[in-house]
Amino acid sequence: MIKKCIAILVSLIGLNNYAQQRNVVLIIADDLGKDYCDIYSDHGPSVVNLTNVRRLLTRGVVFNNAWSNPLCSPTRAGILTGRYSFRTGVGDVVDGANTKLSLTENIIPKMLNLYSPNGISKACIGKWHVTTAGTLGIDYPRLMGFDHYEGNLSGALGQPGQLVTGFNNWTKITNGASSNCTNYATTENVNNAISYIDSQPATKPFYLHLAFNAPHTPFHLPPSNLITNSTLSGTQADITANPVPYFQAMVEAMDKEIGRFFDYLITSGKWDNTDIIFIGDNGDDPLVAQTTPSKGSLYQAGVTVPFIISGPDIVNPNRTSNALVNTADLFATILELFGDTNWRTRIPTTTVDSKSLMPILLNQATTVKPWAFTEIFKLAPTSGDGKTIRNEDYKLIKYDNGNEKFFNLTNSPLETNNRDLLNGTVTLTSTQITNYNYLCSEMTNLVGGPQYCNALSVNDNGLETNENKVFPNPFHSKINLKSYTGNENYELYSNLGQLIYKGKSIENHDFSALSNGIYFLKIKDSSTTTVKLLKE
Repeated sequence: MIKKCIAILVSLIGLNNYAQQRNVVLIIADDLGKDYCDIYSDHGPSVVNLTNVRRLLTRGVVFNNAWSNPLCSPTRAGILTGRYSFRTGVGDVVDGANTKLSLTENIIPKMLNLYSPNGISKACIGKWHVTTAGTLGIDYPRLMGFDHYEGNLSGALGQPGQLVTGFNNWTKITNGASSNCTNYATTENVNNAISYIDSQPATKPFYLHLAFNAPHTPFHLPPSNLITNSTLSGTQADITANPVPYFQAMVEAMDKEIGRFFDYLITSGKWDNTDIIFIGDNGDDPLVAQTTPSKGSLYQAGVTVPFIISGPDIVNPNRTSNALVNTADLFATILELFGDTNWRTRIPTTTVDSKSLMPILLNQATTVKPWAFTEIFKLAPTSGDGKTIRNEDYKLIKYDNGNEKFFNLTNSPLETNNRDLLNGTVTLTSTQITNYNYLCSEMTNLVGGPQYCNALSVNDNGLETNENKVFPNPFHSKINLKSYTGNENYELYSNLGQLIYKGKSIENHDFSALSNGIYFLKIKDSSTTTVKLLKE
């Protein structure tokens, strides 16, 4: 009995020591969609061999259905706060007059300090891009809770066509002080990460937010020691004509430097007690996209990103997950990886959307929520602004201008327009209607206000087949009916839910002035039937 008690005591001491030593590293690749990553079986025709990122797989969980925002600033704001863009106000890239992340937000390092005052080292290395420079802008990362910041505050290191002022010649901010850096940015980021960790007490846990600029534009030829393709000339003309191999080279160089960082963690004795997260912040740049529309759009190619969580906290590692997750879920997950399971009590008046992925990491559950959500909205509104939500099979896109798209992602993973279930060429099944109304309702409940989308909210008992109810379909001016008693009441709605006609004599009404598009006819007597019509 004494030996057993001693063994238990030793085990508890070991667990406590492990808890004190717990570290978390978040690695963000800039503009890297899932489709270029060879770690996914459903990658596109062009890939990059992520040799070093692949080292995470045997210790981790790979998420197949991870969503981000379509642009980098909103994604980063969501990670830091665990809140969707409509709450933070950051729906576009932070630049100039665009809304920046508020200094009052409770971001991850601030929360870690509330949990363990000065007990966890907190560093941000690399790209920031959630605040604009101003009176306090150059030192925002530290003002918002990081102990150390080293990197660039803006969205890109130069612009396409300006290679001289790109990754090899850039403005670096170190804890509020500006300097010029001529070291290759990807290499410099890893150098800075290693130096910071080395500067901290060996027994002090650390959180490292390591955000690379690669493979964001400007596309360029990385140093030869970081890539295998020796045929690239690196001239601006070649880069402009053939951007893909340069994009791939930038990803390969980033992977090589990630490997150097991993080797450092191993040799310094930190690998075995460090959880590592690897993600992309949005889809690929349109210049190299394998599926369009990509970055900046609500389509899958714009918001589906690589997402891996790996390390000692993973139970039964080397597995994949089909759970619907969002990059904003990292907020709660990172806090709980450090042991803070009561973080909500520290910000009771703040609405946080983040769902901890710990049940999946601990192999206690296969999912943590029934849907995923993301959005985009710009300072100067565009036709692409809107919100989207998906469940396991279906995805609804609701644009701010009223247009909608509805896809079965199982049947149409590329979301081609001819597979849009609201394009007027198909009659929705009861299953499709149920999924549409569910997603519509969930989006309304999330965002708040009146019914957020209502194209099918007029439906009570399902859409009937048009052939036996209404003709012609498509119609031009008149709507004719068959097999009805004459006692029915009729309501015609636009695709946006606007009531166009209400009465008993719809066959006598001339609809030739209506705009072309989708309409819904609600036929009411002892029951209610809704028929989908196309006006041409």
